Amino acid sequence: MAIHGPLKKRSRWCFIAFIFACCISGGAGCDNIVNEFAFYPDTRNNLSTEQLPPGVEEIFIPAADDIRLQAYYLARPDSPTLLILFHGNAGNISYRLEDILRLQKCGAGVLAVSYRGYGKSSGTPSEQGLYADGAAALAYAVQDLGYDLDKIIILGRSIGTTVAVHTAMDQDIAGLILVTPLTSAKDHAKAHGMGLLAFLAGDAFDNFSKITRIRSPLLVIHGTRDEILPFAMGKAIFDRAFTRKQFVVIENGGHNNLSHVRPDLYWGAIRTFITETAD
Repeated sequence: MAIHGPLKKRSRWCFIAFIFACCISGGAGCDNIVNEFAFYPDTRNNLSTEQLPPGVEEIFIPAADDIRLQAYYLARPDSPTLLILFHGNAGNISYRLEDILRLQKCGAGVLAVSYRGYGKSSGTPSEQGLYADGAAALAYAVQDLGYDLDKIIILGRSIGTTVAVHTAMDQDIAGLILVTPLTSAKDHAKAHGMGLLAFLAGDAFDNFSKITRIRSPLLVIHGTRDEILPFAMGKAIFDRAFTRKQFVVIENGGHNNLSHVRPDLYWGAIRTFITETAD
């Protein structure tokens, strides 16, 4: 589930207690458990509009279920391309400002979305809720910002790859970038020693099945020492995709440091992908 450190710090007995509750409450209980361990939002440490760097506009995107999503929009008047960013499972969008500004320098406008229950967004995070957020962001980019669908690139990192893949399915977008993707919640549980309980995750966050429905060019970036989502997950996603694709390996890269271990390779791959798909 693209989990950050907090999962490791929680008691295994606490997890088992949740599993027991799931077993006696049925499918809805299982969904609640997946959501409980998937999301670590920060709603307190937000930036005011006055604190934002020049060129960063804070906007709010309406979702279909009356949720308002906080987002940052960085225009790039010299480019017809927009990159939509779906971040990882902890913090909020303001944590990613440095990367957002760097993405704009790669040659595209940027729409960075804070999920429901994160930052200044309303609501409570859930798997299905995040998928609704992804659809709302894509619709906003086309209908309100005026971008052509075939000029939109979607980038997801960690758990954000599940939103990116779900949003990009069956869509003729310009491209899809997945940074440290997971295959599924079930595989994540197995990778962290909870194989006997993995079946309870059902088909949650199932990138592995959905990746076959991606039509656009695909870029996958993964580190060989990812301690959260093993390197093999990124390779499995890449191998299963049918579309034109590229796999960038960051040797000795972990889950959260790829742009620091090999900034030239990491940012170079993204910049090249944006340039090539924009043509």
